[in-house]
Amino acid sequence: MTISYDFDVIAWANEQAALIRAGRFDLLDIEHIADEIEDVGRSEHREFKSRMAVLLAHLLKWQYEPSRRVTGKSWLRTINGQRRDIQRCLSKHPSLKPNLSDSEWWDSVWIDAARQAENETGLIDTFPDSCPWSTDQVLGDWFPQEHSAT
Repeated sequence: MTISYDFDVIAWANEQAALIRAGRFDLLDIEHIADEIEDVGRSEHREFKSRMAVLLAHLLKWQYEPSRRVTGKSWLRTINGQRRDIQRCLSKHPSLKPNLSDSEWWDSVWIDAARQAENETGLIDTFPDSCPWSTDQVLGDWFPQEHSAT
């Protein structure tokens, strides 16, 4: 091993790949390789959670700011695009599917989504404390109805 993981991770990764291809397993930096492999999974989880939060935030804006739907199709494009990309993530990484039935994961995503929607709309303390929609609704072709103030 000649390149330090801490000095240049890209050069280190290229060197490790070359060592694997050459069958020089005795020279591998096993601990850092394991860390990097685990980080790939964490990165996919972060992307999945982020996409879901963006989708939920836009569904909230759709429901709570119906007058702004007609000013452009960007919300519709974002909602449809996130749904498509989430389905692609789930197809590519089926191990992400259990998140959809994990209430703690949903709570965390919902907090991110509500905060994002609050920041983008200025509507503070308006949104429900937890996601009022089913997974099928969120990921399907469903759209929330206009919220009526009561």
